[in-house]
Amino acid sequence: MTRIFLIGYMGAGKTTLGRALAAAIGVEFIDLDYYIEERFRKTVSQIFAEKGEEEFRNIERRMLHEVGEFENVIISTGGGTPCFFDNVEYMNAQGTTVFLDVPLERLFIRLSIARSKRPLIKDKNDDELRAFIGEQLQKRLPHYSKALHTFRADKLEDRTQIDMSVEAFRRQFEV
Repeated sequence: MTRIFLIGYMGAGKTTLGRALAAAIGVEFIDLDYYIEERFRKTVSQIFAEKGEEEFRNIERRMLHEVGEFENVIISTGGGTPCFFDNVEYMNAQGTTVFLDVPLERLFIRLSIARSKRPLIKDKNDDELRAFIGEQLQKRLPHYSKALHTFRADKLEDRTQIDMSVEAFRRQFEV
């Protein structure tokens, strides 16, 4: 039975790597944010706006516990998921947690390209974005470091790099 939780900052490649890895090993892939959006028929941004962060985090925790019971699955969590409640401890107890470690500068490049799709950063200029990422990483790293494993995910920029990263992940974790 396979149950892998991918955690890390936004832009770390949780969805990109998770989807490719799930296809390669023949298991289901679940992006927790998309799962929440499907269940509530609203975007994460809409839930945040209507209910606030505290209620969103309660919903996120319930949905994490729901998908955390599934078997033969790779679950990509939201960047903040590990930072609330006992979420990391729960994921560690349920399966294998892997922190996707990506240097700040690579995160900055990825997020500046996808800035318009990310409500938290869409209005930030380059200097503000770089500072924001650095501050958020400092706050979140203590939570991310509770993962059972770490995987360097800075090479996910094209199909070749994704395939090579999937193979490296499979070798490192024997999946």
